Amino acid sequence: MNTEKDFSPLTPNIVRALNDKLYEKRKVAALEIEKLVREFVAQNNSTQIRHVIQILASEFALSQHPHSRKGGLIGLAACSIALGKDSGLYLKELIEPVLTCFNDSDSRLRYYACEALYNIVKVARGAVLPHFNVLFDGLSKLAADPDPNVKSGSELLDRLLKDIVTESNKFDLVAFVPLLRERIYSNNQYARQFIISWILVLESVPDINLLDYLPEILDGLFQILGDGSKEIRRMCEVVLGEFLKEIKKTPSSVKFAEMANILVIHSNDLIQLTAMTWMREFIQLAGRVVLPYSSGILTAVLPCLSYDDRKKSTKEVASACNHSLMKLITPEDDEDEDTQSTVSPPREGSPPKSQDDLNGCSPMTPHFAAFVNRVDRIQVTLDLDGIVQVLDRHLHDSSTGMMTRIAVLKWLYHLYIKTPRKMFRHTDSLFPMLLKTLSDESDEVILKDLEVLAEIASSPAGQTDNSLSCDGKSEVHVTDPNCSALNISLFNQLYSVTGSKVVDSSPSTPSMNSYFYKFMINLLNFTLGFVVHYLLSLRSLICLSPPFLYRQLCLLLHAENIFHSMADILLKEEDLKFASTMVQTLNTILLTSAELFQLRNQLKDLHTQESCTLFCCLYRSWCHNPVATVSLCFLTQNYRHAYDLIQKFGDLEVTVDFLMEVDKLVQLIESPIFTYLRLQLLDVENNPYLIKALYGLLMLLPQSQAFQLLSNRLSCVPNPELMRTTDDSQECGAKRPTQAHMDYGELLEHFDRVQSKHLEVRHQRAGRANHPDRKLLL
Repeated sequence: MNTEKDFSPLTPNIVRALNDKLYEKRKVAALEIEKLVREFVAQNNSTQIRHVIQILASEFALSQHPHSRKGGLIGLAACSIALGKDSGLYLKELIEPVLTCFNDSDSRLRYYACEALYNIVKVARGAVLPHFNVLFDGLSKLAADPDPNVKSGSELLDRLLKDIVTESNKFDLVAFVPLLRERIYSNNQYARQFIISWILVLESVPDINLLDYLPEILDGLFQILGDGSKEIRRMCEVVLGEFLKEIKKTPSSVKFAEMANILVIHSNDLIQLTAMTWMREFIQLAGRVVLPYSSGILTAVLPCLSYDDRKKSTKEVASACNHSLMKLITPEDDEDEDTQSTVSPPREGSPPKSQDDLNGCSPMTPHFAAFVNRVDRIQVTLDLDGIVQVLDRHLHDSSTGMMTRIAVLKWLYHLYIKTPRKMFRHTDSLFPMLLKTLSDESDEVILKDLEVLAEIASSPAGQTDNSLSCDGKSEVHVTDPNCSALNISLFNQLYSVTGSKVVDSSPSTPSMNSYFYKFMINLLNFTLGFVVHYLLSLRSLICLSPPFLYRQLCLLLHAENIFHSMADILLKEEDLKFASTMVQTLNTILLTSAELFQLRNQLKDLHTQESCTLFCCLYRSWCHNPVATVSLCFLTQNYRHAYDLIQKFGDLEVTVDFLMEVDKLVQLIESPIFTYLRLQLLDVENNPYLIKALYGLLMLLPQSQAFQLLSNRLSCVPNPELMRTTDDSQECGAKRPTQAHMDYGELLEHFDRVQSKHLEVRHQRAGRANHPDRKLLL
């Protein structure tokens, strides 16, 4: 450096010493500068003070010569020491050149810069806070410095600055947050550690309310939570834990809505549990405030419900989130937005809200009470369209786990209960997938799916014009595009007669809406599609689980409606073999299922017009299967008609399958279902046609185990000579309640017509050598 240049008021000796390579000489120069500045302070000569600082900064600290830069740094520190409490007046001039040296390539010089700034900050104390952002920015860079000495020096300076911030009540948080938001996304581990340490300090200062600005940094905190370093993750967990504690204490100051979506997007394995924990607390504390974000929350929560025991904690927290969110849906959400009213806070003297009313929140505190009042004034709109879209997407996704599928179906059921009117706007799009879900490999999923379909079919909200086409006719959508056997116009025929109610339903029967028949028709199409296409690897409804399926339906819906509608539909079924198989299946369910006890009792006596109508409806479809028709007559105690039917069996084509069905009927007669029939064998005089019908079955059977079983039963009938047929006026029905008029002759003619069609179809199939008869699995 040119020592001939004028550096006054610095003497030539000071200038030479500042440029010397030896630290001891630079130290002597610093003491001289300190003495000089003290004299200027005593003289109150601020001009000379600024001149000295300016020379040290521009001519030394920012010099190209490394020794000069070192001299400038120690000289600036000496100025600060000399200024004492007045250093705050010159901090900008003192700090800026030192911070510039933080970027120097010489690690030794960076260390001297740390030392100089430490001395400046130590003297100025709280006066440095207006310059906090530039100090923080410089320190955040040194936190990742590769030189251990520099890092050690920066840590000393960092601790000093934290002490100052902790002691002061003048920290400008508003000005600092933008810088914090920017630096929190650093990928450097040391920088992240530095950021986290500062957040923890700021959070601990009572006068600094960092919670107000949590939405600005929450995303960055969760990014850091996914860091590869265990130490950094631990520090971040501590910070998040402190924030969560404060959120629980002062929910009135928490901006839940601004943070809800931030939690949703973090699904990394390392941070998912923490995100779910926060989400659970948000739902419980904020209540309905989070409803607009329900679709995003469900997107994050639903997959977690299928986790195995390796992620048991996350699964449990996600389940709690799901349950709490579901409880927030109320019937008020079914109202249109323009008719929804905000809930005003409790009036003075009114009883306080119960624990349940607060959605499981902690007991009332003054802060929480204020928060509840604030939330009550907010009109919250449920994002139903978004929720349904998420649920539908998970149902369509083949990779969705079983517990997630069950949760999705529970959500749909809950929404149809709480918001039926709005949900029926989505039913046409949901219905096909709900029907397809009946083939799920899990019985639990099928059970829950049936509950949803049953609620759709029976909900009064479905009895609207929404299910009608523009021409006023109802349409049915068949889910199997390859299945053409079922008459698709059947639903329109039925609906034209029945409207939106079930045909001939009794006064005590809940009215079904138009989706009930859609459900039944699609169910049969769905079943037929499996049978026709031999998809034996899948869970075919007709081959594997009809008792399970229909028994559950009869629990969820009125059994009479189920069988009435199935009979109506099968009556017009064009695939006669399929119709026969379905009748056999439904008949077995009717005769053996405990869930149908009341329906069997209703049919057994036929003492009302409704029961007679139901019998006639079933009979016409049951005619597709002769043995099932006879069993129906046995169930309804129409023994003479059963005998007349058996007499016609001689005109039918008796096959092995036919005899096997007779064999099964004999087994059923020996079951508890027909206990009353066996007891009636004691009353030979009034039940001759019952005995003749049973003998007719005996004559149909070959010498087999079933033959022996029935023969042994008939041998127990007392006094066989009393089997003479009585006069028509004393027929078996004399002791039964008077039946409504039924034309049994017409029923027999209908049986003949149906069986003639079956015979014709069988002959047609037998004549097609290139189309062998397909064997249905029973």
